[in-house]
Amino acid sequence: MSEYGLLSLVPPLLAIALAIVTRKAVLSLFVGIWSGGIIATGGLGLQRTFNWILYGVVDIFHARILAFTLLLGSAVAMIWRLGGSRAVRNWAVERVQTKRGAGVAAWVLGLVLFFDDYANTAIVGSTMKDISDDVNVSREKLSYLVDSTAAPVATLAISSWVAFQLGIIRAAYDGLELPEEQTPGAFEVFLASIPYNMYAILAIAMVGIVVLSGRDYGEMLGAEHRAAETGKLTRDDAQPMQDVEAELGDQHTDDPRLASFVLPVVVLVAVTVGAALHSGGLSAVALLEALTGGRLGAVGDQLYAAVTGASYAPALVLGSFAMVATTYVLGYAYGTLSLSESVDTTIDGFGIMLTAAIILVLAWGIGNVVAPVENESPVPGGLGTGEYVAEIVQNVPLTAEILPVVVLFTAAFVAFSTGSAWSTMSIVTPIAIPVAWNLTESHTMVAVMVGMIFSGAIFGDHSSPISDTTVLSSTFTGADLVDHVRTQFYYALTVAMVTAGLMLVWGFTRISPFVLLPVGVLSLVGLVYGLSTLDARRRGIDPEPTRTTGDIAPSDD
Repeated sequence: MSEYGLLSLVPPLLAIALAIVTRKAVLSLFVGIWSGGIIATGGLGLQRTFNWILYGVVDIFHARILAFTLLLGSAVAMIWRLGGSRAVRNWAVERVQTKRGAGVAAWVLGLVLFFDDYANTAIVGSTMKDISDDVNVSREKLSYLVDSTAAPVATLAISSWVAFQLGIIRAAYDGLELPEEQTPGAFEVFLASIPYNMYAILAIAMVGIVVLSGRDYGEMLGAEHRAAETGKLTRDDAQPMQDVEAELGDQHTDDPRLASFVLPVVVLVAVTVGAALHSGGLSAVALLEALTGGRLGAVGDQLYAAVTGASYAPALVLGSFAMVATTYVLGYAYGTLSLSESVDTTIDGFGIMLTAAIILVLAWGIGNVVAPVENESPVPGGLGTGEYVAEIVQNVPLTAEILPVVVLFTAAFVAFSTGSAWSTMSIVTPIAIPVAWNLTESHTMVAVMVGMIFSGAIFGDHSSPISDTTVLSSTFTGADLVDHVRTQFYYALTVAMVTAGLMLVWGFTRISPFVLLPVGVLSLVGLVYGLSTLDARRRGIDPEPTRTTGDIAPSDD
């Protein structure tokens, strides 16, 4: 167990509490890291504090995500100056005239881009922001739609998340030392876990329910009424993670073309997917031979191997670079931007991502604070927060009936405290799988553990202002980070409570999850209508914020 014990919880919880109370994410994260430095050294702790922060940037995965974020900022700036944003608005005027229409578009697009949550967040957020603005969807609502679809869908399909978890499942089974004939494949366990990944499934359903019903509750209800009645997409003193119009000024064209938006986005998706599959070993020649030979099984095997073996972070960097390069070509081809103006715009684009980049670096820094006390990397040892929580739970007497719910909330708390769903999976999985096997000797229970770990990790991620995916969702939708967390939490908690209830029923009855999931969806429908009605009555407002869209006209910005 961590030598720091209960003190290991102080830095992440302090950072989260300060962020929620003060709404100052940068200050809160730094204070959280500094408190960890004080605890670790017993002194002022500044050197340890800055080492943790700097090593967060040195990590190659983090450096690539930072490069991807900055390049996306440049691409967004170039698209703005080229008039692509205005062209999308003009195109959407006659096609997306309601909040419901914008919400459905964001939801469906999020479901399609299942291969990586970072790419999902960037593409859906950037694509839907201007469209949603024109029908007065609050930035808080859009960031919820994006965030609550991206990670859940990535855990249900072949994606970077699943590839990461498969390796952990294999390692956990190796530790059980079972005979080979009794050991299922990691992918087989993943497939069996899907119906038990109830938070992810119900979170996606919840987005659809909220969008289609037009109802909200909690702080989201106030945000949507503000946007509908005043046209203010953020609260007056909000600090949006990105405000392109305010920071970049006028667009450089009187003839906006839709291609200025569509082509860069298509290039981003195509290059990212292509580079990822190539890094996973996919051969175009072998794939073509399998297709022409009618060997569909071989095609599936090749695609599965490529997706699970792909390196997504480098692919995202290549995709975002190609996106920026495409905007340069368009600027030259249309005669809209000179090379000098394009370079200046690229640098301006880095600037609009500066706040997001700082918060990402600090979030990774606090991830180092809560890391294991001793680790093999050059990063200074952390306080062992995740291990402390996991070992406490491991030592609690458990029964098979309540084990799934215990693992759900353990994973959620670890993710909430560390800000990392992937770290949560690597911490909790090696403990949960042996506990489940020793308690039941059931491969089904092991699959349930995998589903609960995914569920808890995503719930904790959705609820934490120190999560990198939460930061990126706020960034690409132009929302205030803390406002996004505060408004999303009501919905995340609702889904988590329904998930916990269903898994308790499963634990005591073993009713099929395929029966329980429809019950969960119906429960969410009832809760959305019931809670929105009660909250609206308490506030003296309508539970379904609406806006007349007849006055929307093409933008002349």
